[in-house]
Amino acid sequence: MKRLAYVFVISAAVLWGTIGIYSNQLSQYGANVLQIVSIRAIFAALAIFVFILLKDRKLLNIDIHDWKYFFGTGILSFVFFNWCYFTAIDKTTLSTAAILLYTAPAIVMVFSIILFKEKLTRRKVAALILTFIGCAFVTGVLKGRQDTSPLGILAGLGSGFGYALYSVFGRYALKKYDPITVTLYTFVFASIGLIPISDIKGLFGLLSSTVAFCNAVLLGLAATVMPFLLYTKGLSYLETSKASIIATIEPVVATIIGIILFGEPITVFKIMGVFLVVFAVSILEQKKG
Repeated sequence: MKRLAYVFVISAAVLWGTIGIYSNQLSQYGANVLQIVSIRAIFAALAIFVFILLKDRKLLNIDIHDWKYFFGTGILSFVFFNWCYFTAIDKTTLSTAAILLYTAPAIVMVFSIILFKEKLTRRKVAALILTFIGCAFVTGVLKGRQDTSPLGILAGLGSGFGYALYSVFGRYALKKYDPITVTLYTFVFASIGLIPISDIKGLFGLLSSTVAFCNAVLLGLAATVMPFLLYTKGLSYLETSKASIIATIEPVVATIIGIILFGEPITVFKIMGVFLVVFAVSILEQKKG
């Protein structure tokens, strides 16, 4: 099952890498950042809720005292991470924001050692360094001078911290609940946090377009529900730090999609970055360490 868990996390990262396809389309129809994040959360919550109603309603049951886990995965992680990430993109550059986001595996590794007593091995450290360098190559952060807005850098680090919190709170929740239950309440809490600060009326007007609505559904299902379910399932069988590092395949997938669909240039840096991230993941898949 552990081998299959690697497949789950890799598949999740691949699906997360497709977010740009749908978000770009929605942006063209006038959706702002908070509306796109709200679409992800609300559509995901509704889809999983319907699925549970059809499959097993017992999956809806949670202990009221465990709200803190889902507040952590939904508000502190999903909402906070997305807000920080898009703020970092606005204040710096996409590549700078992306590389700061992928400080998350390092943060997860520290949390995992302290909270879950995971071992710090040479294999993990090597994989962490390789993925960070690989992401730097892929995003182009090592090419040329980048915008160093203090607020942008702080927001970028905040996005990495928020991203890391999902693995931490999710690990605690998985001790008591099914991955489907954890994913549902993550998005229920995220939706509750987002609705007051999003232009919901404007969102309904946006989704009156058939094309926009289809992209919203795909963003909510293909790029949100499925990857979160897969990642959460993989987290049930893998060490938290390993799962976080493996998920760094996401920017690699996003880069490949950018080249194929949006005509972004292929560079030696990007090729080297893809190779380094894939190699780092292969290191973690080996049995020892």
